[in-house]
Amino acid sequence: MQKKISKLPFKGTEEQAQKLNEVLEANKHDKSLLISVMQQAQDIYGYLPMEVQERIAEEMDVPLEKVFGVSTFYAQFSLSPKGEYNISVCLGTACYVKGSGEIMEKLEEKLGIGADECTADGKFSLTACRCIGACGLAPVLTVNDDVYGRLTADDVDGILEKYN
Repeated sequence: MQKKISKLPFKGTEEQAQKLNEVLEANKHDKSLLISVMQQAQDIYGYLPMEVQERIAEEMDVPLEKVFGVSTFYAQFSLSPKGEYNISVCLGTACYVKGSGEIMEKLEEKLGIGADECTADGKFSLTACRCIGACGLAPVLTVNDDVYGRLTADDVDGILEKYN
C-alpha cells in the first residue's frame, strides 16, 4: 500500500521547531542515526511532513531522497497528520470477508477523506490496517483506543456521533 502525502498545510509550532533543532544538533554528526532522528521528529510532530524531512536531510547532510525513501519504506512512519480521533479499519482476511471494505467505504464517504488522510479540521483521520488480532469480533475498527466489533456499514453513523 502506497503512503499518501498530506495535502493539509504544515502547521508546526515554535516549540516543535526548537525540539527538532535539539534532536538535530545532538545527532547530525552521525548519519547512521537517521532513522532514530526521524522517529524523534515524528514523536514531535505526530507525522513526518515534507518540511521536516527537508530539515533532517539538510542538517544531517543526507539526500532528501534517502530521507523520503526511509519514510515511505518503513510502516512506522506517517506522511500525514493524525486527527484527534484516528479511525483504523481492519482489512485483514477475517474482517474483510465479513464486510470491513464496506465499512471503510462508508467512513470515506461520511468523512470526505480516504485512507491515510485527515479531515481539514484535524478532528478525524482514517487508516487501514491488516489485523489487530480481534478476528472473533470481525469486522473491527478502532477509534484511538476504543474497539468496535461485529459491525456493519450501518453502524458507522452511530460511532461517528460519539466523537462529534
